[in-house]
Amino acid sequence: MPGGVRTEISAGQAARLLEQVRPSDAVAGARCELAAEFLADLRHLDAQLRDTKRKLAAAVRASGTSLTGLFGVGPVIAGTVIGDVRQVFRFGSRDHFAAYNGTAPVEVSSGDRTRVYRLSLRGNRRLNHAIHMAAITQISHAHSQGRAYYQRKLAEGKTCKEALRCLKRRISDAIYARLRADARTKGPGGQLGSHSVSRAAGLTPRAPALRASHSRAQGQPTIPGRTHAAHAAARASARKARRAT
Repeated sequence: MPGGVRTEISAGQAARLLEQVRPSDAVAGARCELAAEFLADLRHLDAQLRDTKRKLAAAVRASGTSLTGLFGVGPVIAGTVIGDVRQVFRFGSRDHFAAYNGTAPVEVSSGDRTRVYRLSLRGNRRLNHAIHMAAITQISHAHSQGRAYYQRKLAEGKTCKEALRCLKRRISDAIYARLRADARTKGPGGQLGSHSVSRAAGLTPRAPALRASHSRAQGQPTIPGRTHAAHAAARASARKARRAT
């Protein structure tokens, strides 16, 4: 685009513009036909996108999550978090969760240099991006608590990137707290039901009971203290007595 400015228009606006075009020759007519085909594909994709968002919003509501109560966290971000985290109790603390999603800063020190922190590129990048979008949404709204927290960090002398990283970590902690609260509320059968059920059921399996047909000495009484060899000798004597008769 001229001046490097990107202009986006809707499918309806593109259709109205296309209707105003009057091709002057066969080449221009072919271009208009091709543009009409592209427009039809765009409308089809838009319909699929709307349907996907509607289904995702319904699934997030059905999950009973409280994540959407956080400012800047909508159905898409909440669905991403739930899908990637799965069982929040596998993270022992909010620090472990922050290390998993890449919002925990990495310590850097060398020799006598003062320890500094830099952006972590580890962890789940999809989950990190979801938290990043929530942070950007908070910053863009002047009345949000996230914007006020971001401004306080700037006033402390931090750069814009440093303040943004601090806000992302704050959001990560809030998400972790919500996930744990949801898991405790749901219990077995909820988001983390498998964890609770496995812990309640125990890890030691019971030994299966043998059927009567599995016993080698079926039909014979058990004599305390008699060894396997004694049992074999008794059976051999019984067979010999039957042949003698």
